[in-house]
Amino acid sequence: LIIATALVIIPIRFIAFYLKFNNFPDLQSSLLTELEAGFMLLVLVAAMSTIAKITSDWLKHQRERKELETQNMQSELKFLKSQVNPHFLFNTLNSLYALTLKKSDKAPEIVIKLSEMMRYMLYECNERYVPLYKEINYLKNYLELEKLRQGEDIEINLDVEGTVADQRIAPMMFIPFVENSFKHGINKQLSQGFVDIELDIHEQQIQLKIENSKPGSYPVAEHKRSGGIGLKNVKRRLNLIYPDKYELSINDSPDKFRVDLSIELE
Repeated sequence: LIIATALVIIPIRFIAFYLKFNNFPDLQSSLLTELEAGFMLLVLVAAMSTIAKITSDWLKHQRERKELETQNMQSELKFLKSQVNPHFLFNTLNSLYALTLKKSDKAPEIVIKLSEMMRYMLYECNERYVPLYKEINYLKNYLELEKLRQGEDIEINLDVEGTVADQRIAPMMFIPFVENSFKHGINKQLSQGFVDIELDIHEQQIQLKIENSKPGSYPVAEHKRSGGIGLKNVKRRLNLIYPDKYELSINDSPDKFRVDLSIELE
């Protein structure tokens, strides 16, 4: 608009002054020089103001987009985490219900373990990161609960290597894989089975290895289909929280299911 205005006003101004000083050739010549200088000055002002405006708008757009991405990510993380928690709760309550029907002495102990786990889920998992030792304690409680529920026919092992100090990790990151090994592996076996879990802890990295048995007659395709939602959610959480900072390998064979997860901690 500045340049367009200059193209209209400057020639009119020049013609008016040129005609006014018709008897002064030297002034007319200087007017032409001033015309060129004035037009270049306006072009420079227009260019600088345009660049400043475009830069300001671009920075504002980038800031708004970043804020929107952050809000979307936080909303999606809360949604994905809420999908994990009720899923586990319902499975545990179903197991507790079955034991109460049998009037099992294990039921009160399961209630205590469940209470500790619910306290962690409801009051300590609201932050983006939690102390690693709390996540491990939660995992241990879960496995103790499963040992009570499964009985002596199922071998459940947890091996923690390394030093747990002040590392922090996203909450409820391990439990979907562990829960999957019971729900779609051990719970469908008629006789003996196993779940082996290894945690290798370093100062800025943690490696999780889970291997569970599967009944030989249980189709691989059915296992993948039935366990897809929980694993899909945790993969999405990994992509949101640890982009380019994790490695996940899942091996589904006819008689075993294995998960290898490596996370670079903040």
